[in-house]
Amino acid sequence: MTPTTGTTVHTIPRLEIRNLKRRFGDRMVVDDVSLSIMPGQVTCLLGPSGCGKSTTLRMIAGVDTQDAGEIYVDGNLICDTVFRVPPERRQIGLMFQDFALFPHMSVADNVAFGLKGPKVEKRARVETLLERVGLGWTIDVFPHQLSGGEQQRVALARALAPRPRIMLMDEPFSGLDNRLRDGIRDETLSVLKQEDTAVLLVTHEPDEAMRMADEIALMRDGRIVQQGAPYNIYNAPVDLEAVAFFSDINVIRGVSRGALTDTPFGQFLTPGFRDGQTVNIVIRPQHLKLDFDRAGKGPLPTERDGQAARGIVERARFMGNESLVEFRMDHDGSVLRATVPNVFLPQPGTALWLTLRRDRCFVFPAAQAHEAAMHP
Repeated sequence: MTPTTGTTVHTIPRLEIRNLKRRFGDRMVVDDVSLSIMPGQVTCLLGPSGCGKSTTLRMIAGVDTQDAGEIYVDGNLICDTVFRVPPERRQIGLMFQDFALFPHMSVADNVAFGLKGPKVEKRARVETLLERVGLGWTIDVFPHQLSGGEQQRVALARALAPRPRIMLMDEPFSGLDNRLRDGIRDETLSVLKQEDTAVLLVTHEPDEAMRMADEIALMRDGRIVQQGAPYNIYNAPVDLEAVAFFSDINVIRGVSRGALTDTPFGQFLTPGFRDGQTVNIVIRPQHLKLDFDRAGKGPLPTERDGQAARGIVERARFMGNESLVEFRMDHDGSVLRATVPNVFLPQPGTALWLTLRRDRCFVFPAAQAHEAAMHP
């Protein structure tokens, strides 16, 4: 670590995993996964159920053993296929959906459970942590006297009590009421940052990953398919399935000829595709623009939005801060969905014109399309 003016610059990852593999029978559950996390950084392993996220977490924690690969903490090897530091000596904290508080112990005793040393020092550590999570008043009460959100914060204090260098979190907020979840997540993140803990969070919820993570590792079928800052993952997805995991999508299919693809919305540049290759032009519902029908005519084409295509409203639903409008398109009978801010509820049968934000479209080979990916 190199000190600079008022800050500490970390040059060695707090946690580094290299080429982890884990097979169960004939199925490769974790396939060549590598990532590194710096102190104070929150990295999210994001992906659908069964993609290998929790198995990766268990190998890092030491409760499962990899078939190949290495795990390092602060540059020191803690586990490969021969050498293995026991779980209790890895200085790794764990938080799960099940808070697993001991019901017969007070909050103070729960938080102090993993601590060693004189009683007065343990009590001081417990008091400090409970104050930090806003629960100093609970120190002598029992878990059943607390709400779910309060129990979650006690579980966080207990996990932080031994001063772990790394915190592994497996869907820790999924059992909380939606009204509590955002606040608890923000409080948890603040405490972990204060402790300079490296955090690996596992979730299948894109919104949670975007809210909490400094970096997202998008996982699918045992592999990390894309890794980067949330902004980059969202705005520069690696394939159609990556777009679809974060939001609903519309797919417009065309054929590339001479690096151009004709669509009802005008021509799209499709360099890098061979002549005759089918491509998918993908756009999120919020990036469709709507305009009124003027005696069968729509808006004039523009460089940014291209050519307009007409659709007939099939359904419009108010979603709170936006409206979702579904269209049956005149040109091929396909259904496109658009979201618009506030209340916009046109009647079924209304004709409207749609344009696509060209700078918000993604183009992928049609072979990458999977119908299930369109509805994550």
